[in-house]
Amino acid sequence: RVLETFPLAANMAATGASMTMRTATSKSAVNLRQQSSLCPNKVRASAAPKRAVSRSAVATTCMAKELIFNTNGAALKRMQAGVDKLASTVGVTLGPKGRNVVLESKFGSPKIVNDGVTVAKEIELADPVENVGAKLVRQAASRTNDQAGDGTTTATILSAAFIAEGMKIVAAGTNPVQLTRGMDKTTKHLVAKLKEFSKDVADDELASVASVSAGGNQEVGDMIATAMSKVGRKGVITMEESRGVENDLYVVEGMQFDRGYVSPYFVTDPERMSAMYENCKLLLVDKKITTARDMVGILEEAIRGGFPLVVMAEDFEQEALATLVVNKLRGSLKIVAVKAPGFGERKSQYLEDIAILTGGTVVKDEVGLQLDKVGKEVLGTCAKIEISKESTVIVGDGNTTVEVQARVKQIQRLLENAEAEYEKEKLSERIARLSGGVAIIQVGAQTETELKEKKLRVEDALNATKAAVDEGIVIGGGCTLLKLANTIDDTFKETLDNDEQRVGADIIKRALPYSLRLIANNAGDNGAVVVDQVKTSSVANFGYNAATNEYEDLMVAGIIDPTKVIRCALENACSVAKTFLTSDVVVCDIPEKGAPMGGNAMDNSGYGM
Repeated sequence: RVLETFPLAANMAATGASMTMRTATSKSAVNLRQQSSLCPNKVRASAAPKRAVSRSAVATTCMAKELIFNTNGAALKRMQAGVDKLASTVGVTLGPKGRNVVLESKFGSPKIVNDGVTVAKEIELADPVENVGAKLVRQAASRTNDQAGDGTTTATILSAAFIAEGMKIVAAGTNPVQLTRGMDKTTKHLVAKLKEFSKDVADDELASVASVSAGGNQEVGDMIATAMSKVGRKGVITMEESRGVENDLYVVEGMQFDRGYVSPYFVTDPERMSAMYENCKLLLVDKKITTARDMVGILEEAIRGGFPLVVMAEDFEQEALATLVVNKLRGSLKIVAVKAPGFGERKSQYLEDIAILTGGTVVKDEVGLQLDKVGKEVLGTCAKIEISKESTVIVGDGNTTVEVQARVKQIQRLLENAEAEYEKEKLSERIARLSGGVAIIQVGAQTETELKEKKLRVEDALNATKAAVDEGIVIGGGCTLLKLANTIDDTFKETLDNDEQRVGADIIKRALPYSLRLIANNAGDNGAVVVDQVKTSSVANFGYNAATNEYEDLMVAGIIDPTKVIRCALENACSVAKTFLTSDVVVCDIPEKGAPMGGNAMDNSGYGM
């Protein structure tokens, strides 16, 4: 009908000419050009409704946002409700007598944990405004965990305390901008005072730091202290699951990597299925060995010298590998073939590390060395090497100490500039391998649920010990925060610009005892009485030991916290509270009502639409 009304458009559609019409009706005709040319006798009247449907579909995808203004403090009060719910949940885990939290798992058994950041990450509230407040405080816990590895519960409690005390003042009409500036200046003052309170951690105090962080588990503390004494304070201590139910610790001396022999025919101890040699030479090749002819010169040197040889390369072709196996079985060569650890650029770095440890040279084309033309001058030497199916351990002979130390310093500079967590981990492993050892703590438990909870405790203890080595220690149990509150006196307040900033300092002072009060409450004591008792004491390290419900010298009793953990918790809690108190409008999604969660009833694929 449209084409009959406008013969010019019909003519254009039939001939396929491209011309733009200015009217809405002629545009529809042009859009039907291809269809009309294929079927000129049929009218495509459905095109216009299709365009209308597409417009309506686009319109329905635009989701509205809900705006909650802070009229009479409504927005901040709802956000604070979410903060309080999160803090109350996380707070039950604080202290040596803190309880656990059960986390439902959609797959597998539930998790029962005592770790603050793990609990915080699991909390999602139904009210979107309350959920915004909970997410803000969760940032303090996550950031503290990233920086110090422990103290996440303290950071959460301090955030909620700063917000609770600040809300009382903001509700009375105080300018929140000046208030938060006063809080920020006070926090910087407390960090400076914290460094004055701190002392370097002694070797016999490392176990106390670890056991306090692990919830009073002395066995874990002793194990971590023993590991540090064996590999050094800067050494690498890793954690893995034990096959049994007992905790265990073993130290791998020398350089270890996850690559074993290429063929089981290379073993020298059939009972243990391992190859072990002493005073062994190493040939390091940064490429694939395709033929045995390239190695003839080196193999002849090994036969004449009678020394065992380990060939480490990217890969081995079947012909080259068969030649090595045959010579090993005949007894003419003491040899083992091992694939180089790592991939790509990291593989080359590992080979260079091994070369420096053993005093050898990596054979690669980039430096003009070809395998068929090099002699025994490129071979490295190790005092002992043990190769199993899945791992290799190389113990150096001690003649390359200077070169190894220079290499370690070079990697440490790379570590300082690295940003990615994975990259930092790998660089730390390289330093530990070159330095002489890696300690591995094996965590065991009766059930999988207990194992997960125990691993989190050991991980916290390990991170707390490393933090104590970095920045020292202070007395624990929340008493350091109480001592810091006493330093916010009139002398400090006079340095602030105005009265509103001084009120901000008072907010910090009133909030710092919250941590000790909660530790005492979790231990079954009256928190207010405990805070008053500790505050009135003039003894420097006097505090409350929640494990025994006694007042004593906490440094002597071994109740100590890493300075770094307290500092990070304090700074991150203040940062979140400042952001919270200066907010005035919340913009969030309007929750959908009755949205179907399942898939199509006729769909048997198991996936939702």
